Amino acid sequence: MSDPRVYLDWNATAPLRPEVRGAMIAAMDALGNPSSVHAEGRAAKGLIEIARDQVARAVGCKTDEVIFTSGATEAAAMVHQGLMSDGMLAAEIEHDCVLAHTTETLGIVRSDGSVAVSIEALDGTAGIALQAANSETGVLQDVDAVFGADTLQDTLTMTDAVQLFGKRPYVFNWGKADMALLSAHKIGGPKGVGALILKKGLDVEAMLTGGGQEMGRRSGTENVLGIVGFGAAAEASMRDLEAGVWDRVEKLRNILEKALASAEKETIFVGQGAERLPNTSCIVAPGWKGETQVMLMDLVGFAISAGSACSSGKVRESRVLKAMGYSDDHARSAIRVSIGPTTTEDEVLRFAEAWTAAYDKTRQRAA
Repeated sequence: MSDPRVYLDWNATAPLRPEVRGAMIAAMDALGNPSSVHAEGRAAKGLIEIARDQVARAVGCKTDEVIFTSGATEAAAMVHQGLMSDGMLAAEIEHDCVLAHTTETLGIVRSDGSVAVSIEALDGTAGIALQAANSETGVLQDVDAVFGADTLQDTLTMTDAVQLFGKRPYVFNWGKADMALLSAHKIGGPKGVGALILKKGLDVEAMLTGGGQEMGRRSGTENVLGIVGFGAAAEASMRDLEAGVWDRVEKLRNILEKALASAEKETIFVGQGAERLPNTSCIVAPGWKGETQVMLMDLVGFAISAGSACSSGKVRESRVLKAMGYSDDHARSAIRVSIGPTTTEDEVLRFAEAWTAAYDKTRQRAA
């Protein structure tokens, strides 16, 4: 009997949590439209508000600062259409949903993955975006240090907190960002739901107009099941942080990298010297295409990726690594292994063994 498949692509999407599934199944009995004033409608609306409170408590903001969306991509578009329609600065390492609305470059990306902000570029801009954590490398940015600069006092600031949320403590109202992007499926919630966290006193122009749902920011009947699942995932992720679950994950990540480094001396671990997410390894095997690695590992039962999963199934050289100064070959030879709370030591060691064996065969054929 073959070994069961091993899922090592948590940054693309985290497995649905059992408590989330249970909450969503229970919410299926809420038959009313949340905008209806009768008892059934009020019951459905009540579920949404419970979830809004769960997300607000998990992210450290007020409940009326949470705007539910279809995901972080829509939230970024809302910001651009409204508050940052006159221009937004961002670095090349940002997610595509942010770069799609970028008008100028925020600054250069250092070799460790951190962004060196160009003060000159900030002059007269409507707003800037800086991710809290990169999905490919796991490298964290010192968002508050950048957003707290005196030169930015009159500049709107947005952070993509999608990958950081749930893996490291994050309190929106203690930080310097005016807006934050969140996504439910990165923390074990359902796909197709997220949120824009918008600091009190700011407002965005609704992209979807009609019934005035979500405090007039996003019309259309709410995705009750998705929102309920998001709330349950947010509450569960907060419990995980308090229990130190991600500290155990970080130890497993380090075990994986040590095993790979011991077996293959040429292996590069991107951002290893920087502060990173506890679960993310960006691995470069020079001369071995990332897409080939993904396919070979898939065939032997391991799900990994070659960068962001948000390019409609395409595998391309990493623009994030290119921005960090890596060569074309290195950018083409990178994979991402991202683990989670249910990952075991046996699974990461089995992956290390399978990956090393495949790498050895590749180099033997090339010799």
